[in-house]
Amino acid sequence: MKKDIEIPEVESVYMAAVKGFNEDLGADVWNMYIINNRSATIDMILVVSRGEFNTQKTSVMRRSIEKMEPNSYAKVEFLTEALISFKNEFLVTFFEGNKMYETVYTFDSDSIDEMNETEIPVMGLKGILRP
Repeated sequence: MKKDIEIPEVESVYMAAVKGFNEDLGADVWNMYIINNRSATIDMILVVSRGEFNTQKTSVMRRSIEKMEPNSYAKVEFLTEALISFKNEFLVTFFEGNKMYETVYTFDSDSIDEMNETEIPVMGLKGILRP
């Protein structure tokens, strides 16, 4: 039954946007990372991302990561300047042991801005963090 399904609250797993130069595009982009700041390995990570602005929508992107060791991070995708004005959502699902965790990280329109940067745990860089 639905009432028997327990999905615990996600702690110490974050999404972060960190600005960096993309050589293929020859421009600065915001790289999106998932960060495992837990003391345990997480596995079967699935990140589903989408963006919207008024009536415009991005494609739904899916990325799977087999496992992430404690205190590690992985690049998920990048956002060009054109997508910064969009509301960008990242639905993250993962397992730790036999428990499934799920949460949504939201970067509101124009919230990805250098003025909003803070220190990013594990990475030691400045960026935009969503706990």
